[in-house]
Amino acid sequence: MKVVEKFVSINGESTRAGELAVFLRFKGCNLNCSYCDTKWANEVECPYESLSVEEIVQYVKETGIKNVTLTGGEPMLQNEIVSLVDSLLEQPGIRVEIETNGSVDLSQFSFRKKPVFTMDYKSPSSGCNDRMCLENFRGLTGEDTVKCVVANREDLDRAKSVIEQYQLTEKCHVYFSPVFGSIEPEEIVNYMLEHKMNDVRLQIQMHKVIWDPNQRGV
Repeated sequence: MKVVEKFVSINGESTRAGELAVFLRFKGCNLNCSYCDTKWANEVECPYESLSVEEIVQYVKETGIKNVTLTGGEPMLQNEIVSLVDSLLEQPGIRVEIETNGSVDLSQFSFRKKPVFTMDYKSPSSGCNDRMCLENFRGLTGEDTVKCVVANREDLDRAKSVIEQYQLTEKCHVYFSPVFGSIEPEEIVNYMLEHKMNDVRLQIQMHKVIWDPNQRGV
């Protein structure tokens, strides 16, 4: 498996934001979002470690950290992702989250012990809105999250429409996350107030507040 970063930090997003987590960042993505903050991990020449499932599991065990976040790039593109998740979930106390861009079919986990998904819904400003696999919404559960990354009012309007159409707040956690430097969190809160958006949460990328927004390995 092509790993470009592995490190321990706090979870800056998701339902376990603020908790310690061990991160595995995989190389490559099938999208090219305008606001991507890890484009370097998608470049052909980006260096990586070729690690087996067993080596990754051993690394996770050595950290002593229970929360494991598989991210990218797009981790669902890794050929052995299912085997890795199965192996990690066999370890006592380990909790696995996959951060996925929302364009890749998640149904391969439908009939097995599955990880928690934090799935993006790509906004119009991303340039990839038409690439969303909307069928994924049907398989989400109460432990999963849909994260709507928004940069402007149009993004908010589109996200609101999708949340209502698929009744997402009745199925899973739903977050608004601002594109860093493009929209003020206050504008998102005012939009939520304007539309009485109960059960939707504003989430700030905590790691970008604590450390330099461009710093890697955090």
